[in-house]
Formats: sequence, structure tokens, C-alpha cells
Amino acid sequence: MTSFTLSDLGWSDHFARQTSPDGAPMRVAAVHRDSVDAIGETGPARLTLPFETGALAVGDWVRSRDGRVTDILARQTLLKRRAAGTEARDQLIAANVTTLGIVTSCNADFNAARIERYLVISSEAGCLPLVILTKADLTDDARGYLREAERLSPLLTAISLDATDPQEVERLAPWCRHGETLALVGSSGVGKTTLRNALTRVEGATQGIREDDAKGRHTTTSRELLPTIHGGWLIDTPGMRALRLTEASEGIASVFEDIEALAAECRFSDCRHETEPGCRVQAALAEGSLDPARLNRWRKLRSEEARNSESIAEARARDKGFGKMVRGVMEQKRRERGG
Repeated sequence: MTSFTLSDLGWSDHFARQTSPDGAPMRVAAVHRDSVDAIGETGPARLTLPFETGALAVGDWVRSRDGRVTDILARQTLLKRRAAGTEARDQLIAANVTTLGIVTSCNADFNAARIERYLVISSEAGCLPLVILTKADLTDDARGYLREAERLSPLLTAISLDATDPQEVERLAPWCRHGETLALVGSSGVGKTTLRNALTRVEGATQGIREDDAKGRHTTTSRELLPTIHGGWLIDTPGMRALRLTEASEGIASVFEDIEALAAECRFSDCRHETEPGCRVQAALAEGSLDPARLNRWRKLRSEEARNSESIAEARARDKGFGKMVRGVMEQKRRERGG
């Protein structure tokens, strides 16, 4: 069995400053319904929880004692989205990730709007964004896909490769060396599992894509923290059909910095960027320096983020009010019993 030091696992001064005598530090490798798998200096362990597992993400650092989590350490980064369905809550994707590998392919799967959503999540979390364009060997225009990805944000790095070629995958080594954690996200069938197999030497099932729409079937069904052959860590995630943003206004502003800068120059502070006089956004459209499709995607993300964040804030306030009411009733009953 391979043993790891805290440094091997990604421990840093950020976590070391959170001193506590209550338990040994361990890193969460997998989250189950009522427990988590974690790795520490003494090896792997299955830990029970004093709270719901939804409060933890793969990659989290916790303290444990007697097979039980006693504390969650403050995160350096946290990837999250609004949970699928009608329930107003956040779903944690991964924690303490250094680089978010946004995997797409050089075919019909390439979607600028979806990549921008991942870029917003990455920026909000504080991760470095890395766009990984797979199936470069199956197209004559890999460079064209690279240019299109690079135009989306000056913050990202983009590379194209053949995920089935181990030498090509070696180009990802700088993002998963000692102390680094790389998380892979993207649609099913774009090669995430193939990349994981090459980077970790842990074999996972892969499936091909459908020829009619370039879409694949789900092969990764849960998130897991795995050691890479380069000394760092990898988190592979299932393909996500819905990627709804919440509490990500700063991330949107960062990814769409060009539009935000134009909006700041408008004559009116409440400009809707439609027909108002002195609108710099409309002027950029007329000049041809701003892509109308990009502007529409910015508007859509801002509207969605505001709507989702408001509903989650309302749900939190409702839960807080209900909890306060319950505590009040319990306190009243204690006084009555005492009287």
C-alpha cells in the first residue's frame, strides 16, 4: 500500500494555519451517502459524519478522530453549481482544486457557451482554467478550435491533444505534479476517462461517441480523488448535463471583462445596453468589435445567475427563520417545564 505524507496529499500553509488538536488531518477521496473515504498519513479510512454528506466535497481537508469527521478545514477553492431539479441549494463539485481542466473535443461537442460556464465557475472558485481539446488527431483544424477557445478569455490556457496517445497526455504533467490537484470536467464521451487512465494508471471503462451528434455515454459515475503518476492528484467528474450558475457574479465579470469594461463606460449607470444613447456596448456592436453572440451569452448568464442566487438566498433565509422558530418553541417548553 502506498503511503503519503501530508505534503504529498496537497497540504499547505493555508491548512497548517488552521490549528486544532481535535483530530488528524485527512483528505476526502470519495463521498458516499452516509460516509466518506479519506486518505491521511496513516493510510485510507472510511469516516462517518456528524452532518449530511452534501456539506463535503471530494478534495476537502477534514480532521478525524476514532473513524469520525470532527471538522472541515476552510477551503482554498470550491467548485459548485446549483443542484439539478427544483430544489434551491448548491451542489459541491470539488474542493481545493488548483486547476480546472475543461475537457471538450475538436468536433460538434465544442460549445463556446458551455465552456464559458465552466470558466465562470473556475474564476469564482479561484482555480486556474485549462481548456483541453481532445480528438485533435481526428480533425484537420485543431488550431482553429484552439483559437476559438483562446478568444473566450485571456485567463485560460488551451491545448489540443490525442487523449489515446500517452506521450500527448504527458503534456498535462505540469498541472498535476506534487501538491497540485487537477479536476476534469466536461461532457460525456470527450475523453475524460481516457485522460484519467493515462494520468493515474487506474483503468476505468471508456465508451465511444455516437457518430451522428458527437455525444458520448456516461462512463464516470462518481467523483474520486486519485494520485497521478506525476506526484499530484486528479479528480474526475461525471458528465454534467446541467451546469446552472449561482453566486457567480464576480466570475461572470472576470470571464466577460471586455463587456463589463464597455458597460462601465456607458453614459447612464443603469443602461440596459439596448437603445439608450451613449451606450458603449451598442457602439462596439456597431463597430464590429463585439460579437453579438457573446453579448447574448453574457446577458443570459447574468440573468440566470441573479435568478438562481436569489432563490437560494430565499431558501437560506426561510431555513434560518424556521430554525429560529423551532428554537423559540423549544425554549418556551423548557421554561414551562421549569415553571
